[in-house]
Amino acid sequence: MSELIRKNDNRATIRWKLLTGASALALSAYASSGAVANADDTGRPQIWIELGGQLSHLEDGQEAFAPEFPNSPSRPAIFSPSQKFEHPPIYSIDAYGSISIRPANSDWIFSAAVRYGRSAARRNVHQQTNPPNFTKYYYNSYGTALIPTPHRHENKVVSIAQNEKFADTTARTSLRHMILDFQAGKDVGLGLFGGKDTSAVFSVGVRFAHFASKSHAALGSDPDWHRFYKYFPSLVGTQFLSSKFALGTIFHSNQASLRATRTFHGVGPSVSWTESMPFAGNRDTGELSVDWGANAALLFGRQRAKVHHQTTGHYHGAKYSARPVTYHPTPINRSRSRSVTVPNVGGSLGLTYRMENFKVSFGYKADVFFNAMDGGIDSRKSENRAFYGPFASVSVGLGD
Repeated sequence: MSELIRKNDNRATIRWKLLTGASALALSAYASSGAVANADDTGRPQIWIELGGQLSHLEDGQEAFAPEFPNSPSRPAIFSPSQKFEHPPIYSIDAYGSISIRPANSDWIFSAAVRYGRSAARRNVHQQTNPPNFTKYYYNSYGTALIPTPHRHENKVVSIAQNEKFADTTARTSLRHMILDFQAGKDVGLGLFGGKDTSAVFSVGVRFAHFASKSHAALGSDPDWHRFYKYFPSLVGTQFLSSKFALGTIFHSNQASLRATRTFHGVGPSVSWTESMPFAGNRDTGELSVDWGANAALLFGRQRAKVHHQTTGHYHGAKYSARPVTYHPTPINRSRSRSVTVPNVGGSLGLTYRMENFKVSFGYKADVFFNAMDGGIDSRKSENRAFYGPFASVSVGLGD
């Protein structure tokens, strides 16, 4: 036990050193840089406020709920599998906001940013067979059917079975995520590709991420519903009329349900590189620039999953007097918690139009958090949490 405690203490110490080291590096570099005046600083905003949004494509990494029902026929092949309707949302609309401060006569930039998104998917699917309508059969005294039928019997009992199978799937999934960034960066000048008025900012800081998901699935089916009838012909005048009587029903009534809650929260050091390269116009009358960036982080946190699922089956024989048989296995409960280290990488590419202290940007962003979530049911299953898609933002500069 003492060795385990020392191991956990060492991991906590390493995390603290990484975080404090990143912050100390940024502050010491800023202190040593001094306040150097530049002629180009004239009329440059000291504060930028940016608001935007992104249509993010989400990965489907959760394990599908596919229970096995005891002593029951398999799902009819004519029905689509329930797993097809259980997947989480494919897209989310994220909101983004940031504020950056650039002190006067300095190349340093301090920023804080938040990104938040949520999405949900709900599906209710009913699948059912459509058996043909029942037809009565009449016979005359010579055994000739007045209505053609393959079941031609004179003065005999005729038995025909009808069936109506069904499968129901109800699935609901909700996702939430929030990402916070605090960074200190320095404008290093020309950037990787050079060019006049090109700016490139290298930043270090801290990133916090929180992901959460809730899932609920309910399945119901009867793969072999049958109702049996007997037909008794009787003589009416010169004709035989068959009468229909229901004798009994055979069915398997299956139900299953799943509830799952999964979370991850973590914090760790981050680095980023952003670059803006103007290629047309000027800031007074309107300027176009190509912007791109790359970021990386290493998050230390905890991954949790709480899962409950159960199945129930009922079987009824053909006779009315038959007693139904119930299959009710013990419900399954799983609760897992694990300390994890999550690498994170991302990038962006966009086009910006700027006029004086106003900017509009469009482009594409991607952010991937590797093995951040536990998407398993009965056992742990690591899954990535990724956000990638087009974005748009508006920025306003304040102060000179």
